Amino acid sequence: MSDNTAPAPMPMPEGLKALMSRADASDKSPPPVEKWNPPFCGDLDIRIARDGTWFYLGSPIGRQPLVRLFASVLRKDEDGKHYLVTPVEKIGITVDDAPFLAVEMVAAGEGEDQQLTLRTNLGEVVKVDEDHPLRFEKEPDSGGLKPYVLVRGRLEALFTRALMYQLADLIVDRSGSDRSETGIWGGGQFFEIGQDLLK
Repeated sequence: MSDNTAPAPMPMPEGLKALMSRADASDKSPPPVEKWNPPFCGDLDIRIARDGTWFYLGSPIGRQPLVRLFASVLRKDEDGKHYLVTPVEKIGITVDDAPFLAVEMVAAGEGEDQQLTLRTNLGEVVKVDEDHPLRFEKEPDSGGLKPYVLVRGRLEALFTRALMYQLADLIVDRSGSDRSETGIWGGGQFFEIGQDLLK
């Protein structure tokens, strides 16, 4: 008779447990996760849903300080996968789309002088510029535009639908060297939207 019981989920690694004990600490400086190179310890059943909700073992993580703490040690590596990284452990997690959501935007100025300041669902503030570029994809279901902004490292924030409409109002055309381009100005940079995404 075969045993159909699922394998037990990976227990919470010790380095992550130690980090969790500091979730409510006052030190909010981001840890240098890009400099850490610990061994891979396997995958943990943590998932970031498309709406920005974090789940552990299928249940939403309700404590915002804990979510912010996990987000502070989140890293996306060259392999395209997302990891929680401590000085002693590297733990794989699942991200449905982008790990963050862009939920608020302030636009100041216009044209080349336009400045776009964004706030993520976890309170990080990002100014769109060369180091924090916009990129665009096509929404597979609706065919609509999906804008992203680079927050830090390789981690991006997906614009909420409401914010996407606000961003759409800032789309302009400019004459390039040999063709007209459509896109959005931010921080002195022009972020082109491919014609295939505008059809």
